Amino acid sequence: MKTEELITLLPTLLPETKRIAIEAGEKIMVIFNRDFEVEYKEDESPVTEADLVANSHIIAELKKLPGDFPVLTEEEATLSFAERSSWETYWLVDPLDGTKEFVARENGFTVNIALIHQHKSVLGSIYVPVFDTSYYACEGRGAFKDSKEEQGKKITVRALTETPILTVSRSHAKGDLLTFIENIGEHEIIRTGSSLKMCYVAEGTADLYPRLWLTSEWDTGAAHCIVNEAGGSLVQTDMSPLLYNTKDSLLNPYFFTIGGNDHDWVQYLPEKKA
Repeated sequence: MKTEELITLLPTLLPETKRIAIEAGEKIMVIFNRDFEVEYKEDESPVTEADLVANSHIIAELKKLPGDFPVLTEEEATLSFAERSSWETYWLVDPLDGTKEFVARENGFTVNIALIHQHKSVLGSIYVPVFDTSYYACEGRGAFKDSKEEQGKKITVRALTETPILTVSRSHAKGDLLTFIENIGEHEIIRTGSSLKMCYVAEGTADLYPRLWLTSEWDTGAAHCIVNEAGGSLVQTDMSPLLYNTKDSLLNPYFFTIGGNDHDWVQYLPEKKA
């Protein structure tokens, strides 16, 4: 599909992906509110019935949408780069981002659906089940938030103040990240899980999400478009673009999610990471 045709299609796809994410989130909450078993993958990350139920629903619904794009999800990330390297446009999905928070009965987990075109995120839908909140965007149309209080609220990043607000993971605040934060000096911190950290930057609740720990491409794909359309940026720590499906590994490099500022965050990195 030509880029011009895809851009025209995005406003049709966006409400559908928002619906699909909400439906998956509702299925997740049914399991969240009862007993469930936890299994562990080879990398020791947890997986639950909720991950698998949401995954199946999302794949089935995305297959019904115009474009007939292939789907890559965390729970089915077995395709080799040789197979997926020919994909110009595809769905990138994390059916339950923040499974650790889910297992701990905390609120910081999300459903992430992104559309990637020519290695860039052009559409993102994120649903936060516990908060019944959606964040969504497509290229050239702005970023929006639906909550119990307000529907269709346009969101934008905030201007940096004297005391920056950082959003960081509950489970990865160590090593290089601790050094980075110490180098910044005076600051405030919001701790949460999943792509919600990037949504906080997009809506102007935080100024920066520094990720100095491993993530996968499905962790960032949906939020990437939302942050961009809100006026922010999601870049590698050398300030170069973060791209998708360009290599055999689906792991991301370290990155920054930056709000409404051009502050030199690189200066605070440990020397070996700069």
